[in-house]
Amino acid sequence: MMSFFQKYKLKHYVNYAVIALFTLIFTILSLSGALHSSTQYLLEAMGISMILAVSLNLVVGLLGELSLGHAGFMCLGAYLGGKVASLLAPSLGESSPLTLLLSLAVGGVVAALAGLLIGLPALRLKGDYLAVVTLAFGEIVRVLFKNSGESFGGAQGLATPRFDRQTLFLWIFLSLLVCLFFLQNLMRSKHGRAITAIRDNEIAARASGVSVVKYKLLAFMLSSFFAGVAGVLFSFSQFNVRFDHFDYNYSIEILVMIVLGGLGSINGSLVAASLITFLNVKLADVLTGNLAILQDLVYALILILVIIYSNAPALKNFRERFNLRRLWGKIRKPKKADASVQRDDANDWAEIPTKIPMNEILSTDLSPVDSSVKARGDAPADREEDRHD
Repeated sequence: MMSFFQKYKLKHYVNYAVIALFTLIFTILSLSGALHSSTQYLLEAMGISMILAVSLNLVVGLLGELSLGHAGFMCLGAYLGGKVASLLAPSLGESSPLTLLLSLAVGGVVAALAGLLIGLPALRLKGDYLAVVTLAFGEIVRVLFKNSGESFGGAQGLATPRFDRQTLFLWIFLSLLVCLFFLQNLMRSKHGRAITAIRDNEIAARASGVSVVKYKLLAFMLSSFFAGVAGVLFSFSQFNVRFDHFDYNYSIEILVMIVLGGLGSINGSLVAASLITFLNVKLADVLTGNLAILQDLVYALILILVIIYSNAPALKNFRERFNLRRLWGKIRKPKKADASVQRDDANDWAEIPTKIPMNEILSTDLSPVDSSVKARGDAPADREEDRHD
């Protein structure tokens, strides 16, 4: 049993268990009719944001490259996946799992191919240059669909079938679990170590035999694939997909999620994406009418306060004293070893047979002997008798 837990560390699977339990509870509530439609929509938006944040973290956090075109890959998946769904819906049904799966496959593969085409020339660039190229790609995709005409709806947007709201968030969270499975296993594999080596020092990684272009394309394509999947899921949660949703501000919003959660931290991206999406949806519900103009202002102020709390040096002691990890450490105190427990280790010192008993070895007199006495070969007892004589 111990070897099983050593091989499969439980801390690596906590996020799976939390998401699965979360999904199970809300699915039961939804199927029983106890979940409001607004809550179902909120769950859909949170799941899509988490897929986007985790997938972008692969490029920005793990690979160390700045990409601002994530909304463009999502736009490709939303339009092409939504188009496939609208073509399949009359024969298979709007809420058919087969329609959903085929649309996910098409949207994800097309986005991955676009990532390959953009990545071949663009990933040879670095820093701000790569950010500008990916940002331009996202804007080009958006403009193309805006002027696509009747095939993709043009400026009016593409009409897409609406999946059953009672179960759509279940499919979204299942897709999130698949995304986590691929990305987390990649990060712990030799391929993930090669990608992080490129992030830490590209010259040293290249000198060590790491194929830099290959691993950059792998990370970029995998990230683009799941962005396309998120776009397809977005199209199923809407009745109409419009190009203006996928502007550069949305790419920056996804980037903010992973920066707040911590670059390279999968669990941090999950938490930050869910919190930011919750904040956006609730502010849109509360600030309506003339107050809608305050939404961006309140949203920006909250983000500024969160960043100050997370990074201000003056609050370092407060953060270290009051945090969830420290609280969990106090609750879960390490148990003292029980002295009555019998040792069954075959390699324990007490179990190794020796020719000389250990007590005799420990009781041996190792004190230095006078050189004159050593020359005569006298024992300590003989010296004591000579002294009395």
